[in-house]
Amino acid sequence: MTTRCSWGTSPVNSVRIVFISIVIFIAFSFASSSAVAQSIPQDFPRFIVPGHEAAMDSMRALYWLHYPGAGPKATLWDEWLTAPSLWPAVMTDDQSDTPRRQWANTLASRGMDDDGYVFTHQHASIAHQHGWPFPFWKQGGPGTWGWHFSLASVPNGWHGTEAKDQQGWVLSGAADEGVHDDAWWFRFTESNGGVTTPPLHIDVFQSPFIQIRWKMEGLADAKPFIEWTREDAPEFDPSRRMSIEPVAGDSFTYSMIPLYRHPEWKGVVTQMRISFVNRQPNGLVGLQAIFTQYDTRHNINNSNFVRGCSNYFLWSGDLKFLRGQIGRMRRAVRFVMDEFHALDEGVVLTDWVGHGGRTGIQRGADGTKTLLYGRGVGNNYWDLLPFGHKDSYATVQYYDALQHMIALEGAIASHPDWSIPDEVPAFDVDMLKQHAANIKRTGNELFWNSDTQRFTAGVDIDGVSHDYGFAFLNLEAVYYDFATPNHAGAILNWLSGDRIVAGDTAQGDDIYHWRFGPRATTKRNIDYYGWFWSNPEGIPWGGQVQDGGGVLGFSFHDLMARLKTRGPDDAWNRLQEIIAWFDEVQAAGGYRAYYDGTRDGTLQGGGTAGGLGCDQEFFESVLVPQIMIEGFLGFAPTVDGFSVDPKLPEDWPELTVTRIRLRDVVYDLHVSLDSIDVAVVDSDADSTDVVVTLPAGAWMHEDIEVETSITISPETGSSFTLMRQP
Repeated sequence: MTTRCSWGTSPVNSVRIVFISIVIFIAFSFASSSAVAQSIPQDFPRFIVPGHEAAMDSMRALYWLHYPGAGPKATLWDEWLTAPSLWPAVMTDDQSDTPRRQWANTLASRGMDDDGYVFTHQHASIAHQHGWPFPFWKQGGPGTWGWHFSLASVPNGWHGTEAKDQQGWVLSGAADEGVHDDAWWFRFTESNGGVTTPPLHIDVFQSPFIQIRWKMEGLADAKPFIEWTREDAPEFDPSRRMSIEPVAGDSFTYSMIPLYRHPEWKGVVTQMRISFVNRQPNGLVGLQAIFTQYDTRHNINNSNFVRGCSNYFLWSGDLKFLRGQIGRMRRAVRFVMDEFHALDEGVVLTDWVGHGGRTGIQRGADGTKTLLYGRGVGNNYWDLLPFGHKDSYATVQYYDALQHMIALEGAIASHPDWSIPDEVPAFDVDMLKQHAANIKRTGNELFWNSDTQRFTAGVDIDGVSHDYGFAFLNLEAVYYDFATPNHAGAILNWLSGDRIVAGDTAQGDDIYHWRFGPRATTKRNIDYYGWFWSNPEGIPWGGQVQDGGGVLGFSFHDLMARLKTRGPDDAWNRLQEIIAWFDEVQAAGGYRAYYDGTRDGTLQGGGTAGGLGCDQEFFESVLVPQIMIEGFLGFAPTVDGFSVDPKLPEDWPELTVTRIRLRDVVYDLHVSLDSIDVAVVDSDADSTDVVVTLPAGAWMHEDIEVETSITISPETGSSFTLMRQP
């Protein structure tokens, strides 16, 4: 997640880490509540419910407040932000195609390595360049190491170290040209030159990767490798050697060397040497930095990428995009099946170094605290919590990604006219269905705590489960249909206060202490974190998002879970509480004015720790208004049109949602208990027929009975009405 922490309150190596740099903040933050004071564009979608006009205006205002920030971000937002930014038909200033272009370009340019891992694309630091920006080596304990000849490429607050000179380094067959222009430069005077580090003490558990930031000139034929000595093997030897891809270009290249894959990368490393194997006595190297690196990759990226691509295609109908990305989507799913053992285990099992799901904080019987360096590296948005190993959160996300692939592969098989390439073989749909069913069955057995009647964080590498009342995990499990009906019911009974879980810090009404949604966790947690969050007891309960705090955006999953398990009236009652809170916030002048210290609650964001995530880098706040279209209207894009399955509260006579843009058609939908009206507001001349999938039951269109679906030809100004039959 976009770091829900404050390094200032939990110092690591006396380094005060600020979450987000000013540059990133300016680039990604969006207007706060003051934006609502401005006129909402007339063509922005409206939610219309007779008798509830004020509440619907508030929902529209909440949507508009967060809509400008709902474009592409880091990979973890690919699934959450695609639909909310794509469906509104906003034509103001001729920018109607901008979200589509942004998403198409961003998704197509998501990095993917040769194995199929999708990159995180979060901001710069000295952590893994394809992973999360922390933890990095300076946040570790004894056994990490780094040498930075320049810190020019690292934002302030994201390195915690200082620049050094070349003292203690040894060149072989090369002349020292000094430290300048953001690197230490040396030129080869002989063939087969190299450079050796000063003596080291590297703990390989904390150092699965070595990262080198460098340039090379005139070394196109070089075949560099890195080798090392150990306490038990003090001489360099070819058995402890790993090759490195040579680099070229005008910019510094960041080479991340996966030494954890080498069987001799073990014990304590005492020195390293880079040999360039240059054939000619020439060539120039600029060494900017070399350092140990934790594996900060996320195990949910591939699932997020697949769902983001699927959402984009369903809303846009962009076949060119699908042709270009389907191979990458298939590779992304295959990566989870193989790298995370999902096919064999029936759950996502992450065995990357440091991702064992164990806490990095150990407390003795006398209260003495020991930091277990290297344990508890994060895997997802909730970046302070270990998860990992047999990971329930990643398994839920993967299950949903499989549902997207099942639908897409089925559609592709039914549409040879789409000319979808098969360089990466298609998945068999029946196999995917069986695999998904096994994931759901195994996950509901393995991750369910029969005592607390809710899902745990998973099972760590020691076989231990961790349960702090993870509301966000449980609600997403319900929303994505991962939870069985019985489990879903138990989860909502717990969160609604109908069932008390003994030992929880928040029980009953206090679960909704923050009003806009449930606490992220319901049990005080001072023990289950990565070692880098070393002083959780120093922040009061509810003062940290991941320990009794709350995130506005994920109230959407709460609303949808209630709609699915308890019906529309329950969801509407909860939504009215959110609206009442939001109206008070707006009347006070916005989130920052409302939580100004005069009432309970502190806001996280822009580098400041807090218990509540509503604005600034909490882009997912845009999710909450989606309950109107996805939930109560029951609208969803399909490969050949859309489905509509209204679920209206008892005191809603009808619901209208305007300006829904699906592919090249703009619709207004009006529904009641007995009718569905579809009006085509605008339509491209080349728009093809659209299949409208209906709720179960008998429907009449004019004098024709319709049971499952109806095909329409959307032309601007056209409309049709379906009437439910008794």
